[in-house]
Amino acid sequence: MKFTIAKKLNMSSHFLETGTVVPVTILQVGPAVVTQVKTKEKDKYEAVQVGYGAKKSVSKALAGHYKGLGKFAMVKEFKMKDMSGVTVGQKLDLTDFQIGEMIDVTGIMKGRGFAGAIKRHGFHGMPASHGHDKPRAVGSIGQRFPQHVRKGLRMAGRMGGVGVTVKNLQIVDIDLTRNLISVKGAVPGHRNGLVQVVSTGKVKDLELKRIDKKEKKK
Repeated sequence: MKFTIAKKLNMSSHFLETGTVVPVTILQVGPAVVTQVKTKEKDKYEAVQVGYGAKKSVSKALAGHYKGLGKFAMVKEFKMKDMSGVTVGQKLDLTDFQIGEMIDVTGIMKGRGFAGAIKRHGFHGMPASHGHDKPRAVGSIGQRFPQHVRKGLRMAGRMGGVGVTVKNLQIVDIDLTRNLISVKGAVPGHRNGLVQVVSTGKVKDLELKRIDKKEKKK
C-alpha cells in the first residue's frame, strides 16, 4: 500500500499526446518521514505514523517522540496489513508512484461560512412564479407528529471546514526533480493546504482518444 502527505499548490492544465487538455491539481509530495510504526503486540493495531513539513516549535512530549527526526507540521496515521520493510526514519517520496495510478486524496474542505439550504445541500428552491417572495426558503421542515424538528434534517448552517475524501483520482504526470505530481480533477482544501494521498493499487491507461460528437451520433 502506497501513501504519503502532500501540499496542494495550484490548479493547471496538462496536455496529453493527442493534444487533449486535462484539468489537473498540482501536489508537492514529500518527502514524508515515518515517525512511528505501530504493531498489534504493543498498540493493538497495525499502522504507520508519517510526518510532513516543518514547524518552528512543538511540545516537549512531541519533541521526545520525534527525537532525531525533526519538527513536523502535520502527522497522520495510515493503516497497513503488511508492515515488513517499514522502519522509523524512512522517507516516503514519489518513487513508489507511477503515471496512470489511481489515488484517494483526503483534505479539509474550504470554509464557506453560514450558507442557506440551496447552496449547502443543492435544494431547487420554490418556483419563481405564483407570488413567492422567498424562493430560496427551505420549505417544510416536518409535519404535526412528532411535534418537533427531526434530527439530521437538512437546513441552513455552517458549510465547509470538514474532512473530505475524493476517490479514484488519476496521476497524469510526475516531476521527480521538483517532487510534483499532477492529479486529474480537483482536490479538497485551500492552496498550500496539506492533504493525504493513498494509492488504490489500480493503474489505468491515460485517455488518449478524443471521441468526436459525430462518432457518438453514429
